[in-house]
Amino acid sequence: MDDNYITLTIGKQKNIALIAHDNKKAELIDWCETNKEILKNHFLCGTGTTARMITDHTGLPVRGYNSGPLGGDQQIGAKIVEGKVDFVIFFSDPLTAQPHDPDVKALLRIAQVYDIPIANNRASADFMIQSAYMNQEYEHEIINFRKNIKERSETL
Repeated sequence: MDDNYITLTIGKQKNIALIAHDNKKAELIDWCETNKEILKNHFLCGTGTTARMITDHTGLPVRGYNSGPLGGDQQIGAKIVEGKVDFVIFFSDPLTAQPHDPDVKALLRIAQVYDIPIANNRASADFMIQSAYMNQEYEHEIINFRKNIKERSETL
């Protein structure tokens, strides 16, 4: 086995982050209502306003972090690093400038670094939630960060 990578397992019960820009919140709420029977079997979290609105409109329990512009995107990114978020549904608004765009980019980057599935629109979210992987464990490889850090520290 290549020790440059480690294998992580996304469990059968997923830890799903739900995020939406203001102009996409209604669409995400509708998507959650449509997929409520699937989502109720997983642990849900989200940025502040979005989490509250999903819970209020669908009855799904969603753990809320801060609002995105107030650090919520960063909190979810940290949960990815900690292995506590496996899957991200982020309905982003490509037509409206976001004041916290650097935070959004950091979240997307950390999801990519940790090989976390991420959907940024309804079509990709539909494909992900209907995947056979939603009902089973999924193993994926990420960079062995401990080894990488050790080697980097030795060369600096």
